[in-house]
Amino acid sequence: MNPIPKAPIIRSEDNSVEVAWFCDLCNGDYEFLGVPDGNLRSSFEHCSDIIRTADELGYQNILLPSSYQTGQDTLTFAAAASQFTKQISLLTAIRCGEIHPPMLARTLSTLDHMLKGRLNINIISSDLPGTVKDSKTRYEISKEVIQILQQGWTRDHIKFQGKHYQFDLTSDPVKSYQENGGPLLYFGGISPDARALCAEFCDVFLMWPETEERLADTMKDLSERASTFGRKIDFGLRIHLIVRDTENEAKDAAKRLLSKLDMDRANDIKHRALDSNSAGVLRQDELRKQANSDLFIEPMIWSGIGLARSGCGSAIVGTPEQVYEKIQRYIQMGIRAFIFSGYPLIEESKLFAKKVLPQIKTVNFAEAQGRKPKGIPITPLTTGERK
Repeated sequence: MNPIPKAPIIRSEDNSVEVAWFCDLCNGDYEFLGVPDGNLRSSFEHCSDIIRTADELGYQNILLPSSYQTGQDTLTFAAAASQFTKQISLLTAIRCGEIHPPMLARTLSTLDHMLKGRLNINIISSDLPGTVKDSKTRYEISKEVIQILQQGWTRDHIKFQGKHYQFDLTSDPVKSYQENGGPLLYFGGISPDARALCAEFCDVFLMWPETEERLADTMKDLSERASTFGRKIDFGLRIHLIVRDTENEAKDAAKRLLSKLDMDRANDIKHRALDSNSAGVLRQDELRKQANSDLFIEPMIWSGIGLARSGCGSAIVGTPEQVYEKIQRYIQMGIRAFIFSGYPLIEESKLFAKKVLPQIKTVNFAEAQGRKPKGIPITPLTTGERK
């Protein structure tokens, strides 16, 4: 293998990592990619089984995505899941501008209290369903929403005068359960506007699968951008997994996943997502076109999933030893958070948890970074003065 690219300046120097799974709220779980299976639909029951399994298996976090597709509303499902999960944090996606910011802040405060600090937030800046805005406007809105949320979590008053929102409000209804800045903000996007937003405000920059060299270039750029604000950020990778006992079995499983794929159907499924033409998706498409005949863009990174899926389009494919080795390379590059998934979601979560996860030194980011209180915090919803 090539030498491991040099790690950039990151917030978390310790090589412990947060290992998350993915919950399919958006109708995308399959045994055969692109072939609908009624047993794997995004019903409340199936999504609940996914998150319960991940919780029991010891994953520290789970991504709850947001999209205008058949399935579960993210915040509604997160509220329900807060009552039947035990230790796992919920990485809950919010689409900026979708909900009036003070009411969004109140919703997130309620959820953070219900979860007793097990809430992380995935910031999304794509278009709202049925609308089209230019990139500059979308990220202006996202920046203002983040500032309003953070004022509510950290100040006694929300005083905000922006281009899109203007507020003068008490922050009592929106105080977070978490301390020292409120819930952690995870963010993904490679356009210049996206990078600028993350560098200034977010805690974890999430990347989609690319070659190590390209990932390293992105990490270096974001690290340098964050430093101009006097900040350090962490980096995460959203990627699929196919773990089998032998390399041939893993590659056969990848081929099986695509064995019933109709390309017209695949293209339709891919472009249901609101981010299907984003810079990140287009860059993954470009890499897949340059891949070898088996769709590997580099050793162990197979890009076949991107044929019928927007967003994360590649998987680590190999034996438990090979998958562990690849993850360790990413860790040495400076990646400190992983969001894994596989098809079908429950079965692959069990395989990874049995064969690879026990070897990885893990951490809960909110605890490690002092956001999750050790006791009950004083807030208007706990023991604070009732006004």
